[in-house]
Amino acid sequence: MAIFSVYVVNKAGGLIYQYDSYTPRAEVEKTFSFPLDIVLKTHDERVLVSFGQRDGIRVGHAVLSINGVDLNGRCTADGKDVIEYLKDPVNYPVSIRFGRPRLTSNEKLMLASMFHSLFAIGSQLSPEVGSSGIEMLETDTFKLHCYQTLTGIKFIIMADPRQTGIDSLLRKIYEIYSDFALKNPFYSLEMPIRYSSA
Repeated sequence: MAIFSVYVVNKAGGLIYQYDSYTPRAEVEKTFSFPLDIVLKTHDERVLVSFGQRDGIRVGHAVLSINGVDLNGRCTADGKDVIEYLKDPVNYPVSIRFGRPRLTSNEKLMLASMFHSLFAIGSQLSPEVGSSGIEMLETDTFKLHCYQTLTGIKFIIMADPRQTGIDSLLRKIYEIYSDFALKNPFYSLEMPIRYSSA
């Protein structure tokens, strides 16, 4: 059981703070011979599987490394385009590691504002008068818990579906936010919180 990530969203839908403790569970490494029997495409500076699910490799998985060397977006460590590299039979056999792509900063900002909109729609569509919006969203792989303060700031936690005690954790995070961010004379309300562990 685990907490995957924590988000703090301001009342306008902007991302104030985000923390990931998520490590991908399903990473698959496989050695291929030429020609490659899966179809790859580039999308948002990533190389993704677009066709050819097999052996734990799924459509949407990203190429994370080639021959044990991590990729920089869609390029190998020495700057070669991955798609071009894999078209050359000289580079085979090749070991490729696949996994779920990590979210970029822009994708995290977009998800925070999208959840803010869904939260507002949920509170308006609710058959209950005075509904507070989405408090929990459950899937088979995670639960999203949300706590909205009286000032409109949302604290969101994505956790394992079996994880317990999330409500008290959300309130504790709000308490910490109140004590350390809001009481800081140098912090501007609704602005991102910068944190470094060093």
